[in-house]
Amino acid sequence: MADTLMTRDAMQTLAKRILAMSSADETRVNISSDAAGNTRFAAGDITTSGDTEDTVISITSTVGGRRASSTTNLMDDASLKRAVDTAERLARLSPQDPELVPELGPQQYQNVDASNADVSDLNAASRAHAVEQLITAARAPGGAMPIDPATLFVAGFLEARSGARGVATSKGLFAYHASTDVSLSCTARTPDGTGSGYASAGGRAWTAVDPGALGRRAAQKALASRNPVAIEPGRYTVILEPRAVADFIPGLMGSLNARSADEGRSAFSKKGGGTKLGEKIVDERITMLSDPFDPDLRGQPFDSDGLPLKRVVWIENGVLKNLAYSRFWATKKGVEPTGGGGGGFGRNPAGLKLAGGTKSVDELIAGTDRGVLVTHFFYIRSLDQRTVLLTGLTRDGTFLIENGKITKSIKNFRWNDSPLLSLARLADIGKAEPVEAGLVMPSLKINDFTFSSLSDAV
Repeated sequence: MADTLMTRDAMQTLAKRILAMSSADETRVNISSDAAGNTRFAAGDITTSGDTEDTVISITSTVGGRRASSTTNLMDDASLKRAVDTAERLARLSPQDPELVPELGPQQYQNVDASNADVSDLNAASRAHAVEQLITAARAPGGAMPIDPATLFVAGFLEARSGARGVATSKGLFAYHASTDVSLSCTARTPDGTGSGYASAGGRAWTAVDPGALGRRAAQKALASRNPVAIEPGRYTVILEPRAVADFIPGLMGSLNARSADEGRSAFSKKGGGTKLGEKIVDERITMLSDPFDPDLRGQPFDSDGLPLKRVVWIENGVLKNLAYSRFWATKKGVEPTGGGGGGFGRNPAGLKLAGGTKSVDELIAGTDRGVLVTHFFYIRSLDQRTVLLTGLTRDGTFLIENGKITKSIKNFRWNDSPLLSLARLADIGKAEPVEAGLVMPSLKINDFTFSSLSDAV
């Protein structure tokens, strides 16, 4: 992977060049410098391998209470001046923004060491070696094999990324943060097309990923999930593995928007006005937070405005402790802005952590009389913002649990359920573990999870 990441000094120099070209009342410059390498594989062979690098500059101009932005990835003076002029011209054409807040001046930031050389050094040869390890392990998963494991179809994607983010304003603010992240995912399928297994891992460092372990896990799931049987849709106790929880729980972040709650449009609005701040909303074993300085998260310590981000505990022991305040809404309400919680499935730049317990997935299974084990979810969409109701599909390894043991592979389901209401029906909680960069989730055991229909997807 090319090491072309823009340094702090280079990014600050570029920002100053751009700001010097502006004649707007206020100007903000956001710069993203990225270098990434990826390797895709299928049918046991590498199909593509590539490296990308890019620097994207967004210029936001404010003129007479009007604001607009333009974006470029060209860094010569003529191109930058054209982008600045475009932002200012669009701002003059825009309507007055009654919710406009002034750009920030200088801020104090605490440094977060989120870069690891073992990710930025992961070149095409290193990635190919990792893929080879994964495929070799997938085709020799160990134990008694119901089929020749060499016939497994193995596919996946490995991506390593180094990035730097910078924010500068005409009021003297400058923020810079560099980070790395890496992810490796793998799907193994049996040649008869009835069995499928999935495994993934990721983090800030390459040491968070064990390609061989991922290959073995995906293969074992594929072999175990052959010839699934259909069971009736309905409400089941489910055990969600950490990957499934990571697909499901972050959908809560958008609902934490304070303005939506204050205006009666969210799950955290109270009938007759007000919010549920300070009220118990889920099981008391649930604590969820964002913290760029948490060593398990190592997130970005500022948002796109340059606002410093801090540790925010959203839910503590089941009680709603904080909502996400934008700078505009915080000013209106006379509170401190938090950043984050912009809506939808967007991730908080400070990361997200759901605290866990002490049990392994196997221990959760052993304590279940009858239930469904879910490997991960797919194609999740929102149905109702007022209840955070989502819909999606199970995929790549769904199993029936009876009397504390996995007894059979079952067909996949479409499900309709809410992460908020599910956490109120929590039966047990497993160990938390890093799932991807900036995201730590435990396995969860949830009562009465709603599977609405069967799916023919494998």
